[in-house]
Amino acid sequence: MTPKLHHSLPTKLTTSKTAAPGCIVCRWRNGLLLALLLALLLASALALPVVAAQRDATQQQSLEQHKIDFLIDSVATLKGASFIRNGTTYDASQAAFHMRLKLRFAGSHVRTAQDFIVYCGSKSSTSGIPYTIRFADGHSVDSEIFLRHRLAEYMAGRSMPDNNLGH
Repeated sequence: MTPKLHHSLPTKLTTSKTAAPGCIVCRWRNGLLLALLLALLLASALALPVVAAQRDATQQQSLEQHKIDFLIDSVATLKGASFIRNGTTYDASQAAFHMRLKLRFAGSHVRTAQDFIVYCGSKSSTSGIPYTIRFADGHSVDSEIFLRHRLAEYMAGRSMPDNNLGH
């Protein structure tokens, strides 16, 4: 039997039940549909890890921003503390404002809470002089030490109200 070029069935999707035996067009169409289906399945399978990675990156970025906000809030809520920057004393809210300003200027250079501490919260970018926090009880600590301590507390799941490093 010689294969027919195409049989006279309607042009809707053909299956093995509707394809005429030996019809070249029907066999080609079915093969093409199968190849298309396999290509779609493969593309979907390949896209899943990319979507998951993007979701994870977004979640990590959100977590890092939450840590940075926590650190700035830790400075802003210090009662009776002074923030010493380049020899000038500022209150806690002014210090937090300055850190937010530095964060905004740092842009994409600050991706993590650790980056924030290094680039925005520890020392003057113009003079290199470390920032100091003087607590209400009179003791002082470099802001980098304070911020690293607060970040460690955050990571441990406990943000203790004692903002003065246990002194």
